[in-house]
Amino acid sequence: MRCVRYVGCIVIILIMFTGCKEKEALPEEVFDRYIGLWQQGQYEAMYELVSKAAKEAVPAEAFAARYRSIYEGIGMSNLSVTALPQAGESATDNGLSEKTFAYQLKMNTSAGPIDVEGAMRVARDQETGEWKVDWKPSLLFPSMEEGDKVTVRTLQSRRGEIYDRSGNGLAVNGSIEVIGIVPGELGEAREKTIAQLAKRLEIPESFIREKLAASWVKDNVFVPIVNATGDRARLDFSDLQGVTKRDKGARVYPYGEAAVHLTGYIRQVTAEDMEKHKDKNLEPDDVIGKAGLEQIYDDRLRGKDGVHISIIAADGTVRETLAKVEPANGEDIRLTIDARLQESMYRSLDGDAGTGAAIHPRTGEILALVSSPAYDPNLFIQGLSEEQWKSWNEDPKKPLLNRFTKLYAPGSVFKPITASIGLQLGVSSVDEVKTIEGLRWAKDGSWGSYYVKRVRDVPVEDLTDAIVNSDNIYLAQEALEMGAEDFSREAEKFGFGASLPIDYPFPKASLSNDGITNEILLADSSYGQGEVQMSPLHLALSYTPFINEGKLVAPVLELKKDKELQGEAQGERVLTPDTAEAIHRMLLRVVDDPKGTGHGAYIPGRKIAGKTGTAELKRTKAESGQENGWFVVYDADGFDFLMAVMIEDVRDRGGSGYVVRKTAPVVKGYVENRH
Repeated sequence: MRCVRYVGCIVIILIMFTGCKEKEALPEEVFDRYIGLWQQGQYEAMYELVSKAAKEAVPAEAFAARYRSIYEGIGMSNLSVTALPQAGESATDNGLSEKTFAYQLKMNTSAGPIDVEGAMRVARDQETGEWKVDWKPSLLFPSMEEGDKVTVRTLQSRRGEIYDRSGNGLAVNGSIEVIGIVPGELGEAREKTIAQLAKRLEIPESFIREKLAASWVKDNVFVPIVNATGDRARLDFSDLQGVTKRDKGARVYPYGEAAVHLTGYIRQVTAEDMEKHKDKNLEPDDVIGKAGLEQIYDDRLRGKDGVHISIIAADGTVRETLAKVEPANGEDIRLTIDARLQESMYRSLDGDAGTGAAIHPRTGEILALVSSPAYDPNLFIQGLSEEQWKSWNEDPKKPLLNRFTKLYAPGSVFKPITASIGLQLGVSSVDEVKTIEGLRWAKDGSWGSYYVKRVRDVPVEDLTDAIVNSDNIYLAQEALEMGAEDFSREAEKFGFGASLPIDYPFPKASLSNDGITNEILLADSSYGQGEVQMSPLHLALSYTPFINEGKLVAPVLELKKDKELQGEAQGERVLTPDTAEAIHRMLLRVVDDPKGTGHGAYIPGRKIAGKTGTAELKRTKAESGQENGWFVVYDADGFDFLMAVMIEDVRDRGGSGYVVRKTAPVVKGYVENRH
């Protein structure tokens, strides 16, 4: 009886023990839990589910670190691991069960999506009897084997190039010569060579040592130190073992300072650039346009680097390419610019502070945009010294300033606009004669001490004479007859207050700050003083109605492949053809007439038209302020060239006549080479 009771107790105890024991996880549950943790990125928890043999081969820290480093390296996002509806069961040699589960692995990467199918083996542990994941490298990616690596290779794209209308490069991909060191070839004289090289290049030894200490440097790899430009290009390093010169790819600006304010330049990105342009996904080694068209068209010029994500076997061969994006080169851009004319205009200014714009007056194509003085953009690429940067910044002529995007008082080159408005309104006529005595005139006593002055004392003039002689008084009287309202309304048709419809940003020209509110301001505005402000490009465009039967053409900077420009003017009509023709004949007289202010641009046997002007920058009549000289000139034979040029501070240098002398050779060279 006691035995029965004893056995019964044991049975009860065993039943109680069995009931308290944790339920053993099934292989399906282990598989589901593992892929769930995988998808959540809980690599440490995944490690607890792998087999003892796998743990002996890979420590916990290395297991999690491997997943993280690979996934971070390939730019993984949106990871998805899902079970596929298939499973198998088999027996090992020792009789223990195992199951294989199929799964699908999806993710987005820097090279695009990865979508692969794999198999996971779950087996009983021989000692504990628990189901564990038989982990192998194939559970990183199905095709991986022991010793394999996942690599990310970047295939660099080409930045688009900028060309002129004839295919001449304005901003192109070229090469420059670089002075550098192959560390493994320095030998025992390493320290002496570094010291001598630093002295020869006039740089600190620490600068060279920092370059050589970079993490990527190897004994057989060329380490660039400085670019071989200027005096450095002529240095000989044949006596320094391990020091050599090599070419490297670089952005090149063939027209240098002549076109820099148009093209701009590129520079390696900074932390500030990366923060400011997060949408561009910039990397530390990228370059970005920092000024001009390089900046304006940066998104179009910038290529998109390719990326290959591959599994590399231990012998270096590619086992599988998991994802790839081929490089997409940047777009090449072709401008309406004539590079030869651009350079000719720039050289004609010969260091003077000034600016100019040239256009095709029929089509509006921009042929040149010039700002002087300027700077060499190649120095930014080749290695700009602090001394050079300081020199540019402290130069009183401000070479870093882009003058062709600034607004200026046009002075007397505005007078044809006033004359055309008078004719358009019927206030004046071509043969209307005015009698004006002396060099000064005021309407009446209400003007106080204010007066309008002129340069030539011509008692009797008609409108053509007034344009030829550039008579302020005649035009002021004409404007007063029109009245401020009519004058302003008609003048604004020439584009004042409107943005120029091109990608390059120009400020809006303005006729006045807050409207022409009094007669003195109206009189001053009539001859381009007062508050009138124009850029040289807008001024050039404002002359196109005189050529195009009254049509004001719009500017064009880029030659589009799908848009052929026609020879006839396309634009808004702001004048009648008769008015336009009348002003055109006056502008011909300005150059043809030996007494005309633009006669310095006269070319025997050719028709050249134009208008000169000076704009005074001063606060009072008594003040002796700065004078800026202007000359607007065009070819009246072919009507394919119109240029507006301004030079600062021409007082005591001949006024606008100085501008004519400087630019007349440009006109002559252009029209004679084109016809």
